[in-house]
Amino acid sequence: MQKRSILITGCSSGIGYAAAHDLRNAGWQVFASCRKQADCDRLIAEGFDAPLIDYTDHATIEAGLGEVLAATGGTLDAVFNNGAYALPGAVEDLPVDGLRAIFETNFFGWHELTRRVIPIMRAQGHGRIVNCSSILGFTPFRWRGAYVATKFALEGLSDVLRIELRGTGIHVVLIEPGPITSRIRQNAAPHFERWIDWENSALSRLYSKLRHRLYEDRGKDRFELPPSAVTAKLLKALNSPAPKPRYFVTLPTYVMGALKRILPTRTFDWLVAKG
Repeated sequence: MQKRSILITGCSSGIGYAAAHDLRNAGWQVFASCRKQADCDRLIAEGFDAPLIDYTDHATIEAGLGEVLAATGGTLDAVFNNGAYALPGAVEDLPVDGLRAIFETNFFGWHELTRRVIPIMRAQGHGRIVNCSSILGFTPFRWRGAYVATKFALEGLSDVLRIELRGTGIHVVLIEPGPITSRIRQNAAPHFERWIDWENSALSRLYSKLRHRLYEDRGKDRFELPPSAVTAKLLKALNSPAPKPRYFVTLPTYVMGALKRILPTRTFDWLVAKG
């Protein structure tokens, strides 16, 4: 019996890397893509098919998906959009070009890959499009405006796509993790340095805490879970005959999801601002 196939993006580390290993162990044919060839080569050495897919490069999206389809005979059971980065900083200090750049990776590239896989899934009569969102897909947090904007946009687009694909056999699912062990904070530092002129900001004195989080190794955050916690929900989304539209991961996500539903907006804002 042919293995079910899945294309996972952002597999160089963290959630994507763990998902690639865990799904392979669960019997899936895994295509573990990365945006850098060196990372693809490392995964190839670990026994994976690892196509190069950079969400900001249309040619790699087309070629990477082409490699997958050539290996599967033109089918694909699931895609897990995961590759993303953070650009920390106050919204008033965020240049428009910086916002455009993060949307290219965290949103527009995901949309392009998704649009390319939908005709494949329509033709075969089934498929799973699983998008890795975040607690920041429904909760605003200080200093995270750029990332929040991409995840809010992703949630809205995914919700509409889920409705539009009703009855096709294609299910659209959002996974919403809270704090997960990964390199997202370390990987955010170069983007912060490139785009945020914090020294000339009206909020310059308040940036010390943010910079401390970016550059100091403080160990795990409170309530932080390993990436395998995300994979557990991913497997539920892939294996359930009727997957939920959303899967929360980590206690903070459950708590903030409940508070978002029951609290007035001003009260919720006050709570989030307290941090």
